[in-house]
Amino acid sequence: MNFVAMQFYTIEVPYASLGGARLVWRGVDEDDEQVVVLTDEELRQLVEIFEKNSTGKIELVDQVSTVLINSDVTQFNLQYVFLEADTQVLKRKVFEYVKVYHKYQLPSYTSSQFYHPFEHEKKSKSTSSISNEKIKVVKKSLLEQILSSETYLQAEKGESDIFKIITKRRSTRKFTKTAVEDWKIDKILAAADTAPTAGNFQAFQVFYIKKEEVKRALVEAANNQPYVNAPAVFVFFMDPNRIKMKMPSSTIQKFSLQDATLAASYAQLAASALGLSTIWIGMFDEEKIKSVLNTDLQPSSILCAGYPVVRRLPRSRRKLNELIKVIQ
Repeated sequence: MNFVAMQFYTIEVPYASLGGARLVWRGVDEDDEQVVVLTDEELRQLVEIFEKNSTGKIELVDQVSTVLINSDVTQFNLQYVFLEADTQVLKRKVFEYVKVYHKYQLPSYTSSQFYHPFEHEKKSKSTSSISNEKIKVVKKSLLEQILSSETYLQAEKGESDIFKIITKRRSTRKFTKTAVEDWKIDKILAAADTAPTAGNFQAFQVFYIKKEEVKRALVEAANNQPYVNAPAVFVFFMDPNRIKMKMPSSTIQKFSLQDATLAASYAQLAASALGLSTIWIGMFDEEKIKSVLNTDLQPSSILCAGYPVVRRLPRSRRKLNELIKVIQ
C-alpha cells in the first residue's frame, strides 16, 4: 500500500449514483488528485459516527478497504493507497454536503433532495429568493475515479490484472435483468474519461441512457438489434468542435472519431474489470440516433453492458504471425 501525501479538498456528488459521495484529495499539481467514492450506506455510517463525536471503523463495499475514524485523523486504508484527512475538517464538510446535496438528512436539518451533480437548486423555507438560486458545481476530471477504482472492484484477488481482463473479455448478446450498480456506472464513465485524445481536447461525448423508452428507440435505430436494450447503455459521439487545431476538417474528424473510439474501448475494458459483459454496436442509422437523443453530434458507437445470462469462455484467435507483421 502506498501512502499518498495529499490534502483533503472537497466532497462532491457521484457522477451516476443517487446516493453516497465522492471525497477528493488534491496534490501539488492541478491534475494530481485522488478520490474515494462512498456508497449511500457508507456515508450514512460516517455521519452517524460524526453525530456521536465518536470513533469507529467502516468497511467499504470491496471488503478490503476500511475507514478508521479517530478524534484527530481519519484514515482511508484502500487496497493500493493510504489517505488521511483531518477529522474535524472532514466532519464539517460531510455535514455541509449532507445538508445541501444528499437525500440522507441529519436530524437537525430540514429535508432536501438529491440534485444533478453539475447543477442544482438550493432550497430554503425561510427565504424565497434563495429557493430559486442556481448553484453551479465545478466539474472535475474523472481521472481520480480510476486511481481509486480498486475500492469498489468486487473481484477475486488478481482478477484486476489488465491482461486477465483483456483475455477474458467476450461480447454477449443476452443480459440478465439485474441492474448495474451506480458505482460501477461511475467507474465505466471514469474509464472513458481517462482515454488518450488528440491534443488532450477530448473531442467526444458520452450519453448514458437510463430511460427505457429511449433504449427501445435505440433498438429500432440500431437495425432492431434487441440487445441494445441492455441494463446499461452508453452512446459515444464525436465532438470535433472541441479540437482547437489548425488542420484540415477531415483530419479533425478523424481525430474526433479516434477519441470517441478510444473512450468506448476504455469503458468496455472497465466494464469487464467490474464483472460485466458488453456488446459493441457499430451498425445503426446515425440520423435516427441523433433524432432519438436530440443532438447534432455524430455517433461513433453504442456500448451495451450488463450481467450475462451465460458467461462464456474466451474464443481462440488467429495466430500472431497471421496478425502481426514485423518490419526489421
